Amino acid sequence: MNGGQVGRSRTAVVQPCARCGARWAVQGKPLHWCPRCHGVLLSPAPVDAPADRRNYRWVARPPRRKASASQPARRTGTAETPRYHQIPRWGLQDRPAAPAAEAYRPLAAWTDRLEQLLVATAVVFLVAAVAELGRYGILLRNRTRLIQPWLLWISDAAVTVSAVLALALALMSAVALVGWLAETRRVAYANVGESDSRSLFTLVLGCVVPIANLIWPGIFLTEAARRTGDGDPRLLRAVRIWWAAWLLNAVLVLVALIYRFANSLQVQADGVLVAMWTDVVAVGVAVASLGLVRDFAGLDLRGRPKTLRRWVIATGPVRPVIEPVRRAPAAAIRDDAVVGADAPAVDDAAVEDRAGASADAGQQEVVAK
Repeated sequence: MNGGQVGRSRTAVVQPCARCGARWAVQGKPLHWCPRCHGVLLSPAPVDAPADRRNYRWVARPPRRKASASQPARRTGTAETPRYHQIPRWGLQDRPAAPAAEAYRPLAAWTDRLEQLLVATAVVFLVAAVAELGRYGILLRNRTRLIQPWLLWISDAAVTVSAVLALALALMSAVALVGWLAETRRVAYANVGESDSRSLFTLVLGCVVPIANLIWPGIFLTEAARRTGDGDPRLLRAVRIWWAAWLLNAVLVLVALIYRFANSLQVQADGVLVAMWTDVVAVGVAVASLGLVRDFAGLDLRGRPKTLRRWVIATGPVRPVIEPVRRAPAAAIRDDAVVGADAPAVDDAAVEDRAGASADAGQQEVVAK
């Protein structure tokens, strides 16, 4: 019943509700729950009352579990501290973090062997250049003497096999470079908190389509270099060097193909020499590609970590490490030469000669050090 409607009684106690604020006057045993909203009724006992005079107690319940208002909480178990004969299996578990999902790596099988492919390509193109040079030497000798058939067969086989093998390795290296370019651009854009705006299909088209592959690879690499290492100018310079070598190689390949359709013997012989220079430039492109790959990885051409050199402005005057040797004055040498009051007079010419000899000896000593 409501506290306002109850008459005054010596045995009645007033218990306010913690939820709705209603005050209930109860005679006898205090209530625990509000009859209106089923909220908790505050105890009528003083807050600082001793434990034996309190008519309430704290009850711990599992989380997400509510006790029924009609059933009072019961104390279960013993009051003793629990003991265990072994380490309990329950409790928090420090599970290792799940490994992050690996990023999608297109052409990973080729990209992992990129450096080996570039080295093999450079070696085979060098062998092809030597084979073309040997054929040109045979042509020069054939102007005055006959050439043995077995020597011609060896020369033709060396040129043909090396050219086919070099072309195959160049194509495999190009595929690996496209995969490496996609991964490098993804990492470079991720480092600056961006995502690559060019898809893998766009990168492949820009690197494969003729004529377009003379321009777009350099653009793709420049975009990646500007987002790697805060736009390191040395990395941009390496990209431009590779781009220039790539364009020069394309021009020489076109010239060599034109020489193949010549009818004159002299022009065909010149075509052999042009093919040799084309192979030499191809070696340079392979080496430049290897250097570019290692530049993006922070390595030098030999695969060693780069040592960065940072220049600072000198604030003090220049001080030589070794002071220059100066000729001593004649008066100082005269004072050193005089040993007593009755020492013989020292000639000025002899003093100057002695000073010059001592200066020469000092210079020889400095040089020896």
